Amino acid sequence: MPTSRWFRFFTVAVYALAFFSLGIYVHTALTKPAAPVWYTPRGPAGAPTGATSKDGGGPDNPFVQVAEQATPFVVNISTVSSGKGRTPNELFRPFGNDPFSRDFFDRFFEGMPRRRQQTSLGSGVIIDKSGLILTNNHVIKDADEITVRFSNKQEAKGKVVGTDAKTDLAVIRVTAKDELPVARLGNSEALRVGEWAIAIGNPFGLDHTLTVGVVSATGRSEVGIAAYENFIQTDAAINPGNSGGPLLNVRGEVIGINTAIVAAGQGIGFAIPINLARKVMGDLVKKGRVTRGWLGVGIQPLTPELAKSFGVSGEGVLVNQVMPKSPAEAAGLKAGDLILSIDGKSIKDPRELTRVISDADIGKTLELTVLREKERRTVKVQVGEMPAS
Repeated sequence: MPTSRWFRFFTVAVYALAFFSLGIYVHTALTKPAAPVWYTPRGPAGAPTGATSKDGGGPDNPFVQVAEQATPFVVNISTVSSGKGRTPNELFRPFGNDPFSRDFFDRFFEGMPRRRQQTSLGSGVIIDKSGLILTNNHVIKDADEITVRFSNKQEAKGKVVGTDAKTDLAVIRVTAKDELPVARLGNSEALRVGEWAIAIGNPFGLDHTLTVGVVSATGRSEVGIAAYENFIQTDAAINPGNSGGPLLNVRGEVIGINTAIVAAGQGIGFAIPINLARKVMGDLVKKGRVTRGWLGVGIQPLTPELAKSFGVSGEGVLVNQVMPKSPAEAAGLKAGDLILSIDGKSIKDPRELTRVISDADIGKTLELTVLREKERRTVKVQVGEMPAS
């Protein structure tokens, strides 16, 4: 019996040890940390998916490639204009307004030039190997002298070819000894929100600074910067001095011309779409001015109350005036007509209507869908040229 008792004790101990060992094994297997899974964040739409070097600066890094491709065709623009302040005799007249002393100092300073001062610093994009450069109008406005500095530090004097205040664009020309590198222009109509956006310029005089962000929005209007607004919004850092410089995609193509920022905010910059800039600069180079389409109507936005009275959802532009001897009058448009679409494209607001008409070729026939007395009509109108006034 004692032997049988010890045997049972031994058997129970073996089973207990086995279960204890099994428990430890299972616990270890369940609690063992998993092998780390590395996550590679994906860039915005349009970003290359190729490999990069460990330091991010290898040949497959798209930003390095853009910097190398674009830097040569981005220029620094500085201007000098006549000072608009007081003349030297007003500044230094020591005896106040005493008639004798005033006459003496007026004669002494007579013939002296007015003060000259550096008034503008911006950027530009070389668009033709002969020396044509695209920039902002506000960069070279009222300039007496324009100096262009290239990426190789060489300088040349610039001459204004043409300006367009309504889009804030200008074209200048320089004479260069060597053939200049030229920018490749992209298609701003194909832009999507979230794509990479790369700005190169001279913020605060810091030559060829590159910043990176994304396209935050397209078709921005009512910003209050220019008469014709259809801006690309980006969060790529844009600062004073970037004006006139390029906004690029990851292929190194210019998709916009940087023009403004929201001073009270961060990461809110605006660029003129290159498709609009291409048309403007074409006119400036060929004719020295921009020709725009014209209907000859006064328009106003559609308020919710007006939309309800017309029985529409809210899109459309109301005609409140038809000018005499205008294309609109010749086509039979009337005050009170609601323009719903042009060539099948819906018109949402007055700015969009103005943009579509101004971009249309002179003499082109457009098909307007209008609502008159709650009845839809089709009106064909031939686009005229906007009067200079």
